[in-house]
Amino acid sequence: MPVRLPKARGSEVATFGLAGVAGFAPFYFMLPGAEERLATQTARWAPRWERNISYFAPPAQRIAQRVEPRVERTVKRIDDRLPLERMAKNMDRRIKYGIDKMSK
Repeated sequence: MPVRLPKARGSEVATFGLAGVAGFAPFYFMLPGAEERLATQTARWAPRWERNISYFAPPAQRIAQRVEPRVERTVKRIDDRLPLERMAKNMDRRIKYGIDKMSK
């Protein structure tokens, strides 16, 4: 009995398409004239991208300013809980011990 695969959803198609583009991009840049083609496309589309980015930038800045204090507090709390200094001192002691042992 043949195995039936379900139809791919739009998100799956987009994910595989993006993976294909990212995977073959280095090969595209190896082709002769790729830099010139990329430069012409960039010159053509850059004004549109800049207009679209200016539409999204202010809300993104407001969101970042609102989220920043909470993220900073969380990072500080995690940083205070982790024994990083003690671990670094132990690692330094072990490295020095290993060097001393090898030099004798």
